[in-house]
Amino acid sequence: MKKLALLIFSFILFSSSVMAKDIRFVQITDVRYSKNSEENILAKVIADVNKESGVDFVIFTGDNINRPNPDDLKAFINEAKKLNCPFYVAVGDRDVNKRKELSKKQYASFVKKYARHYKPSTTNYVFEKQGVVFIVADGSKDVIPNTIGYYKDEVLEWIDANLEVYKKKPVVILQHFPLIPPCERETYNTYKAENYLNMLKNHKNVKAVIAGHFGVNKEETVDGIVHISTAPVPNYRVIDILNIESEPVIWAQVKKAE
Repeated sequence: MKKLALLIFSFILFSSSVMAKDIRFVQITDVRYSKNSEENILAKVIADVNKESGVDFVIFTGDNINRPNPDDLKAFINEAKKLNCPFYVAVGDRDVNKRKELSKKQYASFVKKYARHYKPSTTNYVFEKQGVVFIVADGSKDVIPNTIGYYKDEVLEWIDANLEVYKKKPVVILQHFPLIPPCERETYNTYKAENYLNMLKNHKNVKAVIAGHFGVNKEETVDGIVHISTAPVPNYRVIDILNIESEPVIWAQVKKAE
């Protein structure tokens, strides 16, 4: 009888560990989509991603369109809606420009209007999946845009506050501009990135910062945080967060759509 009880207890423990849900998401970056492009590379990437098993969501980490144009943004959204899972967007230096009728506010409103599942109404927002908190941070400029990332003081304060709110949960930050340059390209660096990095040192729950922009694939761990940079389409990353309930592990794999 004791053996039977032990077997049942062991089965319950095993079942619970099997049922514990890890997270799998896909990062697609620097699509630079244009409705007039001769080749639709994004369609190839989406077809590949739709073949991946267990994808919870896709994050587009900026430079989603080639120029800040409402028609190109609408065409990009319509293409992204072909994914078999929800998607989220961060903005990059090519996405917004107030003079081109696509300010940050207009961009966020446009995505929400044409992607009906889409909840965020600003370009800085938070969402949660399976106990992991994702912070989408905006380092772009819609007045005189350029390739240098700039996370304003109020954005850093907002991130800092959210890291405190969710201090008991693992956090992944999603953005366009990396904090740790993955290669030498000075005009692509983030302005005063050290301020952002110093703020992150005050929080032990940040597991990864995931970005694009530089056009290269690289992973580097600094102060316990995995900094992931990903190259443009047709590349994409499949990212798994494992062991969520104890000590989360980030597993990132680069793939390429043919």
